[in-house]
Formats: sequence, C-alpha cells, structure tokens
Amino acid sequence: MKRKLTSFLLLAALAGLLPACTDGFEEINTNPNAPVDVQPSLLLRKIIFDQGEQMSYEAFVAGNLLGQYFTAIDFNLFDRHSLSEPQYGGNPWPFLYSNLRDNEILLQKARANPAFGVYEGPALIMKAYLTATLTDLYGDVPYSEALQGKEGVTTPAYDTQEAIYTAPGGILDNLDKGIAAITNYQGVTALDGDILYNGNRSKWVLFANSLKIKCLMRISSKVNVQAALQRVVADGNYIRANADNAAFRFSLAQPNNFRMSTARVGDFNLFIMSKTSEELLTGLSDPRIATYFRPTAAMPGTYRGLLNGPDASRLTISVADYSLTGTIFRENSDRLSANYMTAAETSFWLAEAAQRGLVSGSARTLYEQGITQSFAYWGVALPASYLTSSQVAYNQNGQNPIEQILTQKWLGNINNAYEGWTEYRRTGFPRLKTVSASLNNNLIPKRMPYPATESALNAAQYQKAAANTQNNSINVPVWWAR
Repeated sequence: MKRKLTSFLLLAALAGLLPACTDGFEEINTNPNAPVDVQPSLLLRKIIFDQGEQMSYEAFVAGNLLGQYFTAIDFNLFDRHSLSEPQYGGNPWPFLYSNLRDNEILLQKARANPAFGVYEGPALIMKAYLTATLTDLYGDVPYSEALQGKEGVTTPAYDTQEAIYTAPGGILDNLDKGIAAITNYQGVTALDGDILYNGNRSKWVLFANSLKIKCLMRISSKVNVQAALQRVVADGNYIRANADNAAFRFSLAQPNNFRMSTARVGDFNLFIMSKTSEELLTGLSDPRIATYFRPTAAMPGTYRGLLNGPDASRLTISVADYSLTGTIFRENSDRLSANYMTAAETSFWLAEAAQRGLVSGSARTLYEQGITQSFAYWGVALPASYLTSSQVAYNQNGQNPIEQILTQKWLGNINNAYEGWTEYRRTGFPRLKTVSASLNNNLIPKRMPYPATESALNAAQYQKAAANTQNNSINVPVWWAR
C-alpha cells in the first residue's frame, strides 16, 4: 500500500510540473544563429548577384554553344543539340524560379511595410527581367499561379507567352508599375543591397526603359508596338552611356568571382572558338577577337575555330590547334561583367526599330553608336577604319542592314550568350551553322525543353504544355517567333 501511495504522489508531482515544461518552448527550441527572416537589402543583393553569376556561367557553358560563340570538344551532347541532356550547364529553369521566388518575397515585403517601400520598384523591374528571360527560353511557363505554394497552389498552370508579356501583371505591365513605384516613392530609406546602381533609383528607371524597348521589339512581329516604342524614345530616359549599364563587375577573389575562372583547367579547356566566331570576327577584321579568344598554341598569332557539335568519339582534336577562350574569362576575369542591359544593346535595339520604321531617328547613327559603345565596354580600341570597312559600313556594298545590326549585337553579347541564340530564333541573324554531328536532325533548336522535374512534380499541367509543343519538342518556336 505504501508503494502505491508513493507512486501516486510522484505522478501527481510530475503532472504538476508538466505545464511549466512548455513555458518558453518556442524560444528554447529556436536557433538564434538560424534566422527565419531576411532584410530586403540582403535579398536584393542575393537576387542580383545570383542571377548575374548563374547566367554568366550558363552563358559560358551552354548559351555560347547554342549561340555558336564557342564549341565544346567533349562532354558535348548539349552542343550537339541534345538539350534534354544538360552536362556542364543548360538547365537555367531551377535558378530562374529560385530567384523569382526570392524576388516575390522582396516584393511582398516592400508592399507590406512602408519602411521597405523603396524596394518595390526594383523588385517589379527584376520580376519583369527574370520572367522575360524565362519565357524567352522556354515559351509558355507557370507564371500567374506560380510561387504560391504557401497558398496551396503546388501544381501551377502554364500561362501563354503572349499573356506573360502583355496581360495585366505581365512583363510590360510590371515595368510600367516599377517605374511608377520609383517615381512616386517619397520615403527616405536608402536602396541598400543594390550592386547594379549603388542605390541610384533614377538609373533603375533607365534600366526599366531599356528593358521595355527590348521587350517591345522582341514581340513586335506579333503586337503593334509602335506607339509604345515612340513614347519611350520621346522621353529619352533609357540607358545611353556605358556608365549607366545594368551590370556588375566580377572580382578575382571568391565569393564574387566568375565561376569559370577557378574551374579545373581541363574543364575550362573544353570550350574553344567556334567556326561561326572565327568567320565573323576574322571576316570583319574585328580586334575584339583578341579579348574573346587566344591565338592557337600551334600557330601563334592565328585564330582558329571548330564547327559546333563534333562527335568526340570519332575525332582526334588537339586543343593546341584551336583558339581557347580569352583571358578575360579566366586570368583577367575581374575585367568581366555580368550583364543585365547595356547601352550598346539598347542602341542596337533602337537601330533595328528605326530601320523597320517603328521609331524616328537615324538607324545608321544608332548602329554606329552601338558598335562604339560595345568596343568601349570591352576595353578595345575602335579602329579608325572599322565603321567604314566594306562589311561594317551601314547599308553599303550590298549588305543587309538588319543583318548588320543583329551581327554586331551578337558580337557584343558573348557574356550573355543565350541572347545571341534568342535573337537568331527571332530574326535568323547572324547566320548560324548546321552543327557537325547533330542529335537533332540537323535542326537548330527553337526553344529549351521543359526539365524532367516538371513532368514528375507538375504532371497534369506539364502534359498540357507538352501537348502544345509537340511533346516538349525543342523544334517548336515560341510565340513571338511563329
């Protein structure tokens, strides 16, 4: 009996202590070194740097293959246009959505707290930029229902590319809203974390307007964009000088370095000059060749490229016989920038618009301005005779002016190389080549394939999108290219 009484009293005592055991439970079990929230300044910096770094790496190992700036001499299924088998790169979908997610958090913070209102404009502009990059590569993608996992939307529908560009809440609308948010902001909070413009909000407006020019021109075969373009040009508030470029410079030291600058030598040396680059650069006597590439080791002073997509199992390729990529991508990579939008690209977009009669102005002047800005951007002296040489002189000697504009834009975009492929898909210029050992029936791809994760994680919606692209075919053009 005594044992039973003692046990009962012990249980009663423990029961009396139980409520006290829950006091401060959450505080005790929260790791003070693992924050659950983040300041907008850190988010903005992360988004800008991560997107720029990831896309610069992608440009080198994948975009430069599709755009035919570089050739890969091994591990090159992607260069042979088997795009569903990315190797060193070729799958930007995950980091694009990751940065869109973080950007959405930034946007919500900016709208929920007046103290963070300064971030709303840049967040809307970045949303437009990231979305345009995504849809230009893949076509229809999850958008209006995307990034709503907390609300229970785990299988978002795919929006049409047309709606992504033109509908309320789409790319063009977000650019207008972003500009308005910056213009109307009356607070005193600094735009910290801004590695593009060091907090200068006026330059974000320049970026937004240049991006608007680009987006309007990209869809100009499908939508009447003339009035919208003319308004932007009339205001004149877009990137006009390299000092206003939306770009940031890499450092030699980690963590802000260009990734390929510290890659293994064997990995770096897989990428050499393409035959397309050789013919265009040498054909124009373009001195940027010495920045982009190195002379061959076997024949000093000579630049030589290889046709894209070789079958490495059937060829013996000596790296010494070809031009490796330039020191700006490795030893001197602190001269390399991650590009979002530049003065040169803006000038070329406007030159094309003027040539097509969509805006007033001299197409030749804008074209020559773009070339001059591009040479200055790359730190290369512009030869006195370059602009008047037979193939460069605008609309002279039987040259196609649109082809000239697109070729020069391609030449300047080697560090943002998906753009070179995207512009080829839109215009057919510059004239890319059939690759050596194609795994795509000798066709140049017209879109990136949706990744396999979509068919596994978003199966029902993926099947609808795949049905609209002939079973996720890379040979079905995106909306603005049809």
